Amino acid sequence: MSKFTTTAIAVAIGLTFSVGAMAQTMSKSDYKSGMDSIAAEYKSDKTICESLSGNANDVCMAETKGKENIAKADLDARNKNTNESRYEALVTKAEADYSVAKEKCDDQAGNAKDVCLKEAKAAETAAKADAKSQKKISKANKKVNKESAEVRKEATDESTDARRDAATDKRDANYAVAKEKCDALAGGAKDSCMNEAKLHYGKM
Repeated sequence: MSKFTTTAIAVAIGLTFSVGAMAQTMSKSDYKSGMDSIAAEYKSDKTICESLSGNANDVCMAETKGKENIAKADLDARNKNTNESRYEALVTKAEADYSVAKEKCDDQAGNAKDVCLKEAKAAETAAKADAKSQKKISKANKKVNKESAEVRKEATDESTDARRDAATDKRDANYAVAKEKCDALAGGAKDSCMNEAKLHYGKM
């Protein structure tokens, strides 16, 4: 199976928020060709996964399906060339990464597995928060070109709110991970761990 290059795909999709306005929508033939290519690669990758067993097969299939979903969302974003489609592409990638991470967590057990799942969810939450923030900021930046000082202030406020919301979502997700790690402790050590987590993530 070809390498699951999610990082490269993430960079490519992320860049569409800044360059999307300059891109042209695709022709019907180019779009169909892209979909056919994605389908062919998925079929090939799936065949390789079928030669595996157990959790290795589950992870392989999650990676294969995730890659297909990301490729389709990226193609759709380039075809529609809208902020909404670019946002959906980023969300699709976050969900695909989470699906793979969850399957990999199945190789663990007990608290280690619980922590693994919380960390996977935290990563998904962070990615979606960033996607939502980028979408709002991109929309707000369009207002900056207008001459009204009031509109410019509104755009700035929207960008600030978007970043604040993203930071809050990430902090809450990371706090959930910290709490899960504390669950492996007992007595005073657990209480101390929880107090430290609450203090660090502003939950006191």
